[in-house]
Amino acid sequence: MIVLKAYHRINWSSFVPDAQGREHLITALCGLHPSVSRRVIGKSLCGRSIDLLQLGAGDDPVLLCGAFHGMEWLTSLLLLRFTSQMAAALETGSLISDIKLGDFLRRRGVTVIPCVNPDGVEISLHGSAAAGEYRELVHNVSCGDTSRWQANARGVDLNHNFNAGWEALHTLEREQGIYHPAPTRYGGEYPESEPETRLLCDFCRSQYFRHALAFHSQGEEIYWDFGERTPEKSRLMAQVLAASSGYEMSEPEAIATGGGFKDWFISCFCRPAFTIEIGKGENPLPLSDLPGIHRTLEEMLVFSIIM
Repeated sequence: MIVLKAYHRINWSSFVPDAQGREHLITALCGLHPSVSRRVIGKSLCGRSIDLLQLGAGDDPVLLCGAFHGMEWLTSLLLLRFTSQMAAALETGSLISDIKLGDFLRRRGVTVIPCVNPDGVEISLHGSAAAGEYRELVHNVSCGDTSRWQANARGVDLNHNFNAGWEALHTLEREQGIYHPAPTRYGGEYPESEPETRLLCDFCRSQYFRHALAFHSQGEEIYWDFGERTPEKSRLMAQVLAASSGYEMSEPEAIATGGGFKDWFISCFCRPAFTIEIGKGENPLPLSDLPGIHRTLEEMLVFSIIM
């Protein structure tokens, strides 16, 4: 009962999803909802836990991941909020966007990794001291201002570190003068050089996922294809996601093509994957945007599970 009351006192629009805040929220969420299980799939470069939440049937699961970038921590809060909705739908039969999602969750599972880059989030929110032994590197690279930090604690952009078109992306980085650790867009010395990238890839290789969604901010856009291995049904799925959210199906700029989780998932498994750029404005999006973003994306999130 204590956990239940604590959970209901949470004001989602004033909650900061740093490591401590996420821990409190996930603990409360799992205490309130017995249908949600939690485990740690690995540690970040600085030793922070990377949590995984699961609910629904174990078969044919969908994977939802957020906070690949430090400034984009609002995505982790969106996923935790939606996880609480899914759990309530499964346990009580409540509707989400007039759909009985609980009926689908009894046949299909959902896996949520709210924060892929916990070190980057901490650095963005709390400064270079949050980087531990890498604090000097972060301080020097950021020139003392980490408010726009996207990378992990080693200055590697995780969404440039996946093994899908990495060499071509690395060439583009160098053409833009990015040779070394940076707040954003440095893809590392080689693909999967970073523990956060490697553990996510290993996890995906260890079990089947029907499709995957990676949440970023901002732009209200949906990216859905990556070369010849993109499944034919991906376009139709993206059209459903776009129609239900009002977001636009888009093509990324060259420097953002390849090296990303969505690209790698498609390339590796020949199964659908999508990047969802939530909200509109300048990163980091304010916490006050969360309720509106959630309302806009609620139906899309439901469809992402049942498709």
